[in-house]
Amino acid sequence: MTLDGFSAALSANPDVPVHVMLPDRSFVPAHFHVTEVGRVQKDFVDCGGTVRRSASCVLQVWVANDVAHRLNTGKLAKIMQQGLGLFETTAIPLEVEYDNGLISQYPVQDVEVSPAGITLQLGTKHTQCLAEDRCGIKLDVVSSCSAPGCC
Repeated sequence: MTLDGFSAALSANPDVPVHVMLPDRSFVPAHFHVTEVGRVQKDFVDCGGTVRRSASCVLQVWVANDVAHRLNTGKLAKIMQQGLGLFETTAIPLEVEYDNGLISQYPVQDVEVSPAGITLQLGTKHTQCLAEDRCGIKLDVVSSCSAPGCC
């Protein structure tokens, strides 16, 4: 899901509850706060020597002890609007950062609209070799790179 797709879902569903479903199908407690909207950019060189850049919009989700707090789409749209100046484009992946014992970042795979509100369905991220052509490995094979000039 991209930032522009998420913004459209917020606009199309004003003032309904927001839910966050983790990859294991459990939910972030309903009294969560969105404490940050950020543009996160990573510049790196892969194991094959190619310089790369990735960027995403990250929503930091935090749970406090104010159990009566509820975030709705209208309030979240206002928070998102304040952060739009950070982005060169809204066609950028959307992720959620959440601390449930460990700080983790989850890609938002989909936004489901139901009578209960909107639900951000989170997925998982995985590492991978980005230089398969130089390393001589296949995407479906889990192994360490051993080719010259790789890893």
